[in-house]
Amino acid sequence: MLEIKKINTGYDKKQVIFNLSLIVKDGEIVSIIGPNGAGKSTILKAICGLIPVWNGEIRFDKKNLNRNQPSKNISLGITFAPQGNRVFDELSVKENLEIGGYLLDKSKLKERTDIVLHVFPILKERIKQTAGSLSGGEKQMLALGRALIPEPKLLLLDEPSLGLAPNLLNDVFQKIVQINKAMNLSMLIVEQKVREVLAISHRVYSIKLGKNVFEDIPDKLLHDKEKLKNLFL
Repeated sequence: MLEIKKINTGYDKKQVIFNLSLIVKDGEIVSIIGPNGAGKSTILKAICGLIPVWNGEIRFDKKNLNRNQPSKNISLGITFAPQGNRVFDELSVKENLEIGGYLLDKSKLKERTDIVLHVFPILKERIKQTAGSLSGGEKQMLALGRALIPEPKLLLLDEPSLGLAPNLLNDVFQKIVQINKAMNLSMLIVEQKVREVLAISHRVYSIKLGKNVFEDIPDKLLHDKEKLKNLFL
């Protein structure tokens, strides 16, 4: 579904990603782990079109994404939930969801909203509340729900656990698994809660200084503490 071939990119003249390649197959949850500053979030931004690819190639459903704007990639089936539970605090839950469906007609927007509210029943209870009044966990669910509104084929998640209380972590990761299975939705997840994300992933890439240093099934890391430690040094 997604294929990245030896891309190089960064910000202005500062290169962050060096000849990096990865793939996400249909229906997979793939995680990207690594130390802070490794370039993990930069990869997601390049995929969705927020920063340009300097060279190399990103292909999605066999289409080249290199020069696409984010709106074009959304229409192709790629959505992005950035880190930090980013919602529009002053808008209601309903209005936040509607923003996620700005490319949809009214009937399709209602259909997708109903589906998202079924997946996240707590949002249905809070539908008229302002997003700023929600708890951290509820904001994360709203951010996820908004990203699901356009009916994506690929969901990019940047640290979905960020800022969540420890007792909410399991709920969020289990909800991600539920969405993946129910919608056959491919996911690429950047995450610092390594053991939690490895437990739900089909495959994992580890990035260090903008380069791929490990690719395999998660079990190879979950049962090798020394290898896992070395990937973060």
